Amino acid sequence: MFDWQDMSFESAPSETASSCGPYIPDAAECMRCGMCVSSCPTFRLFEIDEETPRRRIRSIGKVLLENQPLDADEQRHLDNCLQCRSCETVCPSRMAYGELFDQAQAKIKAETPLNWQARLAFWLVEHKRWRNTLLPLLSLYLRSGLRKPLRASKLLDKLELATVESLLAEPALAPLSGIYPTSQRKQRGRVALFTGCLAENFDRATQRAAIKLLNAIGYEVVVPEGQGCCGAIHQHNGRSAQQLIDSNIAVFYALEVEAVLYSASGCGAMLSEYGNQDAETTGWFHRHLQDVNDFLLQHWSDNLQLAASNLNVAVHEPCSQRNVLKNSQSVYALLRKIPGLNLESLPDNQLCCGAGGSYLLSHPENAGKLRVLKRQAIAGCGADLVVSSNFGCALHLNANQPEEALRLLHPLQLLADRL
Repeated sequence: MFDWQDMSFESAPSETASSCGPYIPDAAECMRCGMCVSSCPTFRLFEIDEETPRRRIRSIGKVLLENQPLDADEQRHLDNCLQCRSCETVCPSRMAYGELFDQAQAKIKAETPLNWQARLAFWLVEHKRWRNTLLPLLSLYLRSGLRKPLRASKLLDKLELATVESLLAEPALAPLSGIYPTSQRKQRGRVALFTGCLAENFDRATQRAAIKLLNAIGYEVVVPEGQGCCGAIHQHNGRSAQQLIDSNIAVFYALEVEAVLYSASGCGAMLSEYGNQDAETTGWFHRHLQDVNDFLLQHWSDNLQLAASNLNVAVHEPCSQRNVLKNSQSVYALLRKIPGLNLESLPDNQLCCGAGGSYLLSHPENAGKLRVLKRQAIAGCGADLVVSSNFGCALHLNANQPEEALRLLHPLQLLADRL
């Protein structure tokens, strides 16, 4: 975390950056830059200066430095931010926009009451047992034929649940096993798999693909039952994620594994920035945390050959992967293990798809407009298949699609299919 008392806001960018690290530029300096404007998805939508990172930084400074409340317009424009952090990648001042945004939201939301939908969502994220108890009811609803008449009744719109309902898919009801031993004659090691909260039940195909590939390269996979949500939904909405952070670190620290792997880049971005009071356990967690794409690429066996494919595959690069983890190229390198595969980057990859963690629920109109732009890029890319390493992006882009439309899947699923 940054110590605001030690920060100077009158010195030149180079002096402040070298002595204090990231900081908030003063308003005049920020207005002279503007490098972040073209990278901001909400500016792409609205084309007004209020929907740019440089104006949001002024609001963040007002909250954190001046202890002043925001007016309704300032709050609305700040809340419109997707937290894609594209601005961080181009900022010459090395401003830690994501962390500063979270700090401002925590201060603002501390005195903001939650509506019943938000309270329920946070509670379900925190309580895995209750979440699992409700999943059979969800499965029953999806199979009952009630979906179409319920949508037609407009009751979901009145309850502000239409967007949530549109994203629903058949969940996996049975839990993953605790241990998946490798079938290879010689075990190379033992790793743990982070499954997340929603992905644990709604992205089971990716997790099974990850396990299958890790087993194929000689690694036993442990899936600890006590793990929970990464905490991103809480933290990015101004709520404390510390209990979730501490719990996850303790669960994985208790294991004898050489790596803690994640398959969803959105979770990975949050996990990579974990912090708690115990330096030893947090340090251990950071040293062992790794993207499963990176791990597979580094430990791939020369003897493991994949079946050839002549598919044209476009790679969608999630914001969490491009702007936070900065490891998009691992996906391309890993997919090149498939002989004959034709790879390309999805056009306009730098533009956020609109998912933004829970943003697709809190700002469905903005998210929908960005989804239209991304779907246009997908439809026009000429690919047979589109892959994405973030579950949230795939969920958002696949929702309510006609059967003939291209659907996103995780690159691990494509790799596992070619074993």
